[in-house]
Amino acid sequence: MKVLCLWHATEEEINYIKKAMPSDTEVVAPEGEHFSRFECTYLDIKHHAVNADAIIGWTIPAGIPEIAEKLKIVSWLHTGVDSLARSGVLALAKQRGVKIANVRGANAIAVAEQAMMFVLALAKKTLLKHQAAQENHLLFPLFGDDHRSAILSGRTIGVIGVGNIGSRIAKRAKGFDMDVIGVRRNKERPVECVDSMHGMDELYMVLEKCDYVVLAIPNTGETFKFFGKDELAAMKPSAFLINIARGTHVQEQPLYEALTSGRLRGYAADVWPWYEFGKYFPAAGVPRLQIQKLPNVIGSNDQSHDADDVLERYIEWGTQNLVEFAAEKPLTREVNLDLGY
Repeated sequence: MKVLCLWHATEEEINYIKKAMPSDTEVVAPEGEHFSRFECTYLDIKHHAVNADAIIGWTIPAGIPEIAEKLKIVSWLHTGVDSLARSGVLALAKQRGVKIANVRGANAIAVAEQAMMFVLALAKKTLLKHQAAQENHLLFPLFGDDHRSAILSGRTIGVIGVGNIGSRIAKRAKGFDMDVIGVRRNKERPVECVDSMHGMDELYMVLEKCDYVVLAIPNTGETFKFFGKDELAAMKPSAFLINIARGTHVQEQPLYEALTSGRLRGYAADVWPWYEFGKYFPAAGVPRLQIQKLPNVIGSNDQSHDADDVLERYIEWGTQNLVEFAAEKPLTREVNLDLGY
């Protein structure tokens, strides 16, 4: 079996994969200089791709799946596979019978902690008070509306999407004595630390009860721009919205209007709206209305997973996918090619 790493893997990483796999496994990776070691080009790997049985990585150069005629499995070192759908890899895999497995849950702890950081940072007006401290400025009068912190204890948080990440957000929210309401596709499946679970058809009812709303829902056709004017109108004006999932979940124009009119107290996001070329004109990788500059908005620019242990867990779980495949075992994290997750 030949495994092709789609990044400039270190010798330690290559040896880790070799050691986990059957003894006759060949593990190869692109060599030479690189700008980012977590990606490669078609020319870097074309000579390896033509006879690779498995590929593992964070990116797939255009044209590689087409020439990898022996390919049997893709171990995708992400949770979401929407980029594979857009590039046609999912369709090609379905046509050829290629298995695709991801590493869903590998960054769940880091992302859940980031979500709670956002909740606290919005509630406690962290940026405002840090800037005041830097300027040696005393916020006055005491308990003024513009600088009084919000409270978590006894308040209600709605977690939209209670999977690997959402369930961990619920657990951490309980540590702050919050009431937790969950919304998920299958509301019959109970989750620890969620006080009540609801289906997507009950979303508006949940939103009107919440002081904090966290979006942790998968990226599918159904969730693309699903949160807009009506959903924002259903929220309390005193509520905060946190998006720890995809920037395209929330419609930017109604969000901007809600944030600038006082209809929404604050917004935090790990990712901004992304206007992809071919779907939008003009294309842009930044918010069109510059929501990131509003005083009641904070963001982390896709950095929630950039934390201790996460890279190692990506490679560990991605390797587990290959080990299971080589042993002809069911893939624990196999992607349903019809559902796209």
